[in-house]
Amino acid sequence: MSSEIKTLEPSAVWSRFADLNAVPRASKKEEKVIAFMLDFGKKLGLETLKDETGNVIIRKPATPGMENRKMVVLQSHLDMVHQKNADTDFDFDTRGIEMYAEGDWVRARGTTLGADNGLGVAAIMAILESTDIPHPAIEALFTVDEETGMTGAQGLKAGLLKGEILLNLDTEEDDEIGIGCAGGVDVTAQRTYKEEPVPEGTIAFRIKVKGLQGGHSGMDIHKGLGNANKIMNRLLFDGFENYGLRIASVDGGGLRNAIPRESSAVVVIDKVHKDAFVFEFGEQERDIKRELHTTEPSLEITAKPIELPAKVMELGVQEGIIKALYGAHNGVYRMSADMIGLTETSNNIARVEIKDGNIKISCLTRSSVDSSKTDLANALRAVFELAGCEVEFSGSYPGWQPDLDSPVLKVLREKYEALFEEKPNVAACHAGLECGILGQNYPKMDMISFGPTIRGAHSPDERASVTSVKKFWKFLKEVLKDIPEKE
Repeated sequence: MSSEIKTLEPSAVWSRFADLNAVPRASKKEEKVIAFMLDFGKKLGLETLKDETGNVIIRKPATPGMENRKMVVLQSHLDMVHQKNADTDFDFDTRGIEMYAEGDWVRARGTTLGADNGLGVAAIMAILESTDIPHPAIEALFTVDEETGMTGAQGLKAGLLKGEILLNLDTEEDDEIGIGCAGGVDVTAQRTYKEEPVPEGTIAFRIKVKGLQGGHSGMDIHKGLGNANKIMNRLLFDGFENYGLRIASVDGGGLRNAIPRESSAVVVIDKVHKDAFVFEFGEQERDIKRELHTTEPSLEITAKPIELPAKVMELGVQEGIIKALYGAHNGVYRMSADMIGLTETSNNIARVEIKDGNIKISCLTRSSVDSSKTDLANALRAVFELAGCEVEFSGSYPGWQPDLDSPVLKVLREKYEALFEEKPNVAACHAGLECGILGQNYPKMDMISFGPTIRGAHSPDERASVTSVKKFWKFLKEVLKDIPEKE
């Protein structure tokens, strides 16, 4: 399969992407891909090093005639989101991504593709090994753990980089030039509960929500997509209110930066309510599908009889946590008043785990305005504390403030218009790019972000456009030719 991908154009990029995708590279498990990149740089005879955090830096001198240009940092992250469909048997720790081309799209079989940010990494690799592409002196910066905390960017020390301009290759629309991004904070609510014997005269059901699109919890949060955790809680709330439903366990969602696609719960109800519960559940299923039919045409909601579990949650805690999850905000909280169409603040209820006497609810709150981020995080804290949870804020990272007077932005704008005879979309995004964090230790660095078109990032529907990669590659090479001279 990788051999098929390597024949795509530009082969310099797709070949490196196929090589990269043969290496397992989950966030916080980047040992193999770090070794892969160190070996790549050293085989090219280039200065190659790893910092204390695990970031890899490879330096390449300017090509003849480009020595008087400013040094450029080409930056992408090595890790990828590992998500798969429930019916896909795949071990991310030992297997490379299985890719295939379908029309203009490259996809993976039942898993995330890793185009985020693997195509950026591959493009940088292609520049590093090139012999015929003019460019200034380059520092290739490959960061780690971008997807689960941005600890690579946070751990990069001041003074290590020498470049004056940073090109972040992690934007997912090929007509967009990124000049700003949102910051974020993890909001985690936890508490314990007593388990009680299953009441007599009850029957059990396993409720499943699946078939949702999922997607990036920042870039896709405004699209009205279904959140499996919110849908499941709606069903549990209705069953509890009307039929005294009791919860044995809930397992919903996955990574904090992915809109949850699936959730499963084991519940019990009195046998006398079975027919009414099944009828009411069917009504709820139809209502929810009707509400989401445009954005979630493949949504499946089922309730199937199973054997009775051993225990259920204590009643008081169950009621509190169901109500808290119903009241907790999910989705867009505020749109930007300054940049039309930009989501300013949002929350993703990413993970709900209820089992064996423990509750854990994981959220990712994002905002381009720090005070608004704090406001929403506090709103979540309040509702979960009312349910008896302890709430922790962690992994906070800053946004990246736009600079419309950026010299490198002027270069990219003019180059884009000349190449493609249209104006680029200069915008901030609601994702968390590493530029904001890197800017803390390198405040004078002129930063910009761009990349090829990628759809469905952070989900098994992730795909990359072949024609867009060709466009992106052409743009990158031309931009490197026009980097400003040293002052």
